[in-house]
Amino acid sequence: MDIIETKHDTYSVFKLKGRLDSNTSTGFEQKLFESIDSGARKLIIDFEGLDYISSAGLRVILKATKNLKTSEGKLVLCAMQDYVKEVFEISGFDSFLPIEPSVEAAVHRL
Repeated sequence: MDIIETKHDTYSVFKLKGRLDSNTSTGFEQKLFESIDSGARKLIIDFEGLDYISSAGLRVILKATKNLKTSEGKLVLCAMQDYVKEVFEISGFDSFLPIEPSVEAAVHRL
């Protein structure tokens, strides 16, 4: 899986490409928490290039959400393929995580 982090003045965007599963979730978690540990409080995860997400990927997102909540940060997800969005809906993650159609919409949600 490819992870491209783009830092902006007040937020960071993580663009994912490939599969977020048990083989790749550790690397993604490490990159995400490096950003959080260095002070990032507003994060966007761009799922446009993501083909698949497993429970291991969901766990990383849940862990980041809880971490950011304690420091008054925010995580917004965006640009999901229908089959990836369905995983979030079935798991109930869409009830507490904002999901936007584009990065631009996600920025406004922050």
